[in-house]
Amino acid sequence: MSEDAQMPVPPSGEVPAAGVPSEAQVLEALKVVKDPEIPVNVVDLGLIYGVDIAEGGLVDITMTLTSVGCPVQDLIRADAEMAVGRLDGVSSVNVEFVWTPPWGPDKMTDDGKRQMRMFGFNI
Repeated sequence: MSEDAQMPVPPSGEVPAAGVPSEAQVLEALKVVKDPEIPVNVVDLGLIYGVDIAEGGLVDITMTLTSVGCPVQDLIRADAEMAVGRLDGVSSVNVEFVWTPPWGPDKMTDDGKRQMRMFGFNI
């Protein structure tokens, strides 16, 4: 790369620290995490509210679930931590569940809605 060439800036506008994954890489890794009750990944369901990546590879994920008291909360947390923890440069993953704003189908991506329709859900 020439001296004048610049690294691409992710959509969030923040340039990731050297050696740590970008927000896009974290979100892509999270696409393997699915709610066992709904056959769509947590990203396309719109459950991820925020990703913060600190120097040293600490990744904080703020997310919600489709309902308060979801019986698979611990499973989803473990799956998310494992999926993101596999990325190069990640030293620690912290998943925090929040309930505000509440989740609704309007938070789903178009791809998530398409997947839901394929499985017979009326979205």
